[in-house]
Amino acid sequence: MQSLSTRRVRAFVTVFVLAASWMARPQGQSAAENSADAAWLTQVLEIKEGSSVGEIGAGTGELTILLAKTVGPTGRILSNELNADRVKTIGKAAASAGLSNVATVQGAAAETNFPEHCCDAIFMRDVYHHFDDPPVMNASILRSLKPGGRLAIIDFTPPPPPGGENPPGHRGEDNHHGITAATLERELKAAGFEVVSSTTEKRAVRVVARRPA
Repeated sequence: MQSLSTRRVRAFVTVFVLAASWMARPQGQSAAENSADAAWLTQVLEIKEGSSVGEIGAGTGELTILLAKTVGPTGRILSNELNADRVKTIGKAAASAGLSNVATVQGAAAETNFPEHCCDAIFMRDVYHHFDDPPVMNASILRSLKPGGRLAIIDFTPPPPPGGENPPGHRGEDNHHGITAATLERELKAAGFEVVSSTTEKRAVRVVARRPA
């Protein structure tokens, strides 16, 4: 039989690990998670061969590369990053994959820096909650989409109480890291988007919206 002290230690460790999993932001995704996210994006954004797609805050470009293969040589991916070194990394990754349909774009805090009406679809993953000025950024995203174009946002909710949701500019702070689907829907609608679907599973948030035709 386990001693009482051993059971208490194991119980404490279990609680600590569970709490840490709620508090921490996922540090990167596995290849399987990237593939699953790319498949979901392809479906909800109606991406096909020849589509023009933009990614905001592409990181090191895993989703950019996967979807560049989906749109094929007649389509294109505009891959946006604030960090200049990551912009170079994405370009190198596309070249290494033999892809000529990826255009890297130096992003800005409240601008996609994409041309107007250039994209059939735009997406981002774990990025939206970092926007300091959602109304301005959402207006830029709306301009970058063609009429009827779709937007998909993958994000996560803040930790459960005593956390809670912070206002823009503070949504990346410890104990408040993330955004709720309800807030996303409200901010997108205020910018002129139509919400197509919205789901929250555990802390995973997925919202799909559309620029009105």
